[in-house]
Amino acid sequence: MKLWGGRFEEGPSEVFERFSGSLHFDRRLIHADIQGSQAFARALEHVGILTAAEREQLVAAFDQLDAEARAPKFFEGATDEDVHTLVIRKLHDKVGSLADKIHTGRSRNEQVSVDIRLWLRGEIDN
Repeated sequence: MKLWGGRFEEGPSEVFERFSGSLHFDRRLIHADIQGSQAFARALEHVGILTAAEREQLVAAFDQLDAEARAPKFFEGATDEDVHTLVIRKLHDKVGSLADKIHTGRSRNEQVSVDIRLWLRGEIDN
């Protein structure tokens, strides 16, 4: 899954791919990304964007992903740009187009900020 696209005739060079990819180090944020996304699903239900059933389905799928992510093979062969695109791709595999709703009104900057804060809180406790 790529965040770029559109009018370009060709994809980015291999050098750019290596430069912009961060999955090799931001994968440590996966549990924080999942926690933040679950909280966001609850907020989307609260404002009427998700039904209770949709929120329940998303939260359960995130729980499954969180459990699966504890196994080293979870990341094997992943070519995603970062941990956020990996999680969304795998969520899409579990819940289909419902996964697209999780970013309603949510910016990538907000997501990254929440992930880092949640991760740091856990690291400080350790």
